[in-house]
Amino acid sequence: MTIIDSQVHAYEANTPKRPWHTVPNWPDHVTGDEMVAAMDKVGVDGAIFISPFSMYRYDASYAVEVQRAHPGRFAIVKPVDPDDPAVADVIADWKQTPGAVGVRIMMTKEANREPNDPGLDRILRAAVKHDFPVNILCWGNVDAGTAVIDRHPDTRFIIDHLAILQPRTPPAPPQPWADLPKVLGLAKRKNAAIKVSGACTLSREPYP
Repeated sequence: MTIIDSQVHAYEANTPKRPWHTVPNWPDHVTGDEMVAAMDKVGVDGAIFISPFSMYRYDASYAVEVQRAHPGRFAIVKPVDPDDPAVADVIADWKQTPGAVGVRIMMTKEANREPNDPGLDRILRAAVKHDFPVNILCWGNVDAGTAVIDRHPDTRFIIDHLAILQPRTPPAPPQPWADLPKVLGLAKRKNAAIKVSGACTLSREPYP
């Protein structure tokens, strides 16, 4: 049986060559080669590599490099910018990129974006045109994410991280499953699939 990890982030160390936009409390680097070694260790055949927005924002060049070096191991997803008036052209170009399988939008509260944002409309129309699913991060902002999904019934959405806010470090929030009823409502949408990624961060017990 082929085993595919539904979401990984790989990245270089923070250097002037490719500086990070923000510095999360992650390891100093998890390169593509290191990710492949980790996958091999546990028998994972391939992974969906989502270019990490925290570090690289809308620049997916490192993901492209890694996919080129390991073409049989990674498919890649690029965050796209609703404020870019040429975002439809960006998506058209991305469609021609080897290994590209989708795009990503950010609908967290920090993004401060309305569901009827014209830039989102451009992205989601282009995604349909180029047969791309759209990964959407809407944790902590499920109502807005749901409104986007309902506004675009012809677009295929992949809901990142269960749509449930996940801490970068322990402990889990006091009520980690508070949004679960809203998530179950999302599960009824025919144009949405929910990705179970990062769920371990919600546990109150240590690994494993």
